[in-house]
Amino acid sequence: MAVMTPEKPTSAMPRHALVPQRPSRTAVLIAAAGGFTVAFAVAYLLFVRTAGGQLAENGVVRTAQTLRGATVEWAEPLTGLDLVAVLGGAGVVIVLLAVVRRRFALGVTALVLFLLPLAAAQLLKIYLLDRPDIGSAGGGPSHNSFPSGHVTAATAVLLALAVVLPARFRTWVLAVGAPGVAWVAAATVALSWHRLSDTVGGSLLVAAVVCAGAAVVSARRPDGGRIPPVATAVALFGPVAVVAAGYAVLASATSVPARFVAALVLAAVSSVAVVLLAAGPLRRVNFDPSGARNRVRGGDPR
Repeated sequence: MAVMTPEKPTSAMPRHALVPQRPSRTAVLIAAAGGFTVAFAVAYLLFVRTAGGQLAENGVVRTAQTLRGATVEWAEPLTGLDLVAVLGGAGVVIVLLAVVRRRFALGVTALVLFLLPLAAAQLLKIYLLDRPDIGSAGGGPSHNSFPSGHVTAATAVLLALAVVLPARFRTWVLAVGAPGVAWVAAATVALSWHRLSDTVGGSLLVAAVVCAGAAVVSARRPDGGRIPPVATAVALFGPVAVVAAGYAVLASATSVPARFVAALVLAAVSSVAVVLLAAGPLRRVNFDPSGARNRVRGGDPR
């Protein structure tokens, strides 16, 4: 008598077919770098290259120039800061943190991402960008001040520290440091050093450079194949929304004093928004280009 045995299935579905693809970290970083870059250009075009933008911001500058005493006392500490000394000290701290963590390549990466936006801000402000003299919007300083060097420096220090510190502390560092950037941004407006657009441009420039650098590092490692639609859309369109909202609020203010107050608030809020928009894509990035710890022993990185 023949014994019937159950037939084996001729084909089986691979187990990995049921596992969903991981979201692509690099895709979100590329979207963030593009979003911050586009927002930087939009801020320049809206505020600097249009009569409406110049008119709104020049009124804020004139108001700030007339303020004295207690009104801007909260911003006065910024006048006593030596920016060169602060940046030099920040560079030393970045190097020391890399040495303490024994990650030499990470320290070099953090320094590059720290210095590059500082150099780019000066190059753009002095040599490449200009502030046209639009007759109907006269009354303010005619020299170009976009983007703000002070806000660029504050944002660069914060993001460089977030890069060189362990990733588990990155979100906390950005959340705690964002109010400091907000104070610098609002103070430069209150002291009539910069316009709202200058402060927003400084933050956007740093975020664009750091996210672009993170995308380069991330692309060298295994990554997910799925593009997360929500995270990518926020990274791409969020920065432009911040700029557009700031322009709409400032332009709609009904009086010069109201515009001045709005500019202070918007400078602070916009800088925080930019830092937080950058925090999401940067949260899990390993910025060490070697992919492993580079231990510094006897002066030689390994």
